[in-house]
Amino acid sequence: MKTVEIIFSPTGGTGKVANIISACWNKDVTKIDLSDIKIDFTKCIINKDDQVLIAMPSFGGRAPEAAIERLKKIAGNGANCTLVCVYGNRAYEDTLVEMEDTAKACGFRVIAAIAAVAEHSIMPQYATGRPNSSDKTQLEQFAKQILDKTEPVKSIPGNRPYKKAGGAGLVPKPKKDCVKCGLCVKDCPVQAIDSLSFKADARKCIACMRCVKECPEKARKANGAMVAVASFALKKVCAVAKENELYL
Repeated sequence: MKTVEIIFSPTGGTGKVANIISACWNKDVTKIDLSDIKIDFTKCIINKDDQVLIAMPSFGGRAPEAAIERLKKIAGNGANCTLVCVYGNRAYEDTLVEMEDTAKACGFRVIAAIAAVAEHSIMPQYATGRPNSSDKTQLEQFAKQILDKTEPVKSIPGNRPYKKAGGAGLVPKPKKDCVKCGLCVKDCPVQAIDSLSFKADARKCIACMRCVKECPEKARKANGAMVAVASFALKKVCAVAKENELYL
C-alpha cells in the first residue's frame, strides 16, 4: 500500500497541512500536483489498496474550480481517500461536500474528511502562522484515527446545491519594479498571466496569490484598497481562532 497526495496548494498552506497528515501514514508519499497544468491527469494511476489524501483550499466557501476539474480526470479505482479542505479562519461552507461528490464520482471511497486552518493567503493577519505546533499535534492525532479506518464517512457538513461561486475579485497586478523574469507566467495554475504585459486576465484569474508569493522581486500585488475593504469585512468573523475539525 502506498500513500498518494492529490493536492492543490498554490501558496503552500494546504501543502503544509497535507504533509503533516500524510507523514503520519507513510514516509514515502507519491504526490499529484493539481496546480501543474502540464500534467495529464488521466494518466495518473491510483490502485485500490492505495491510501489517498485529496487536499485543496476553500475559496469563498467552494473548492477551486480548476482543482475540481482536474480531479475529475483521475480514476479512484475504489481506493480509500481522506478529504482535506484548508481555509483562512473564515469558513469552508460547501467545500468539503463538493470535494466529496467529486471524489465519489471519480470512484474513490471517502472514509474521512478534515477541515483545517492555515494562514490566509491574501490577508495573512488572519490565522497568522498556522498550522502551528498545536495544529500539528491535532492533525497528527486525526491522521492516527483515520489510519485503520475502512468504512465510509458518516456525514460531511455542507449544502447541496452548493453556494454560488464568487468571482476572483482581487486580481494581482505587476508593479513598476517587475523585472519580467516570467516566473509568474510559468507557475500560474490557470495560465491567467500574459507573457508580454504580465497582467492577469480577470476572467481566468482565481486569486490564488501564487504569483504574489513566488515573485522573487515582490513586484506583484492585489489592489490595496480592495484588500483593505475585504480585510475589514472579515475582521469580525475571523476574530476568534477556528479549530480544526475531523469527520469520520
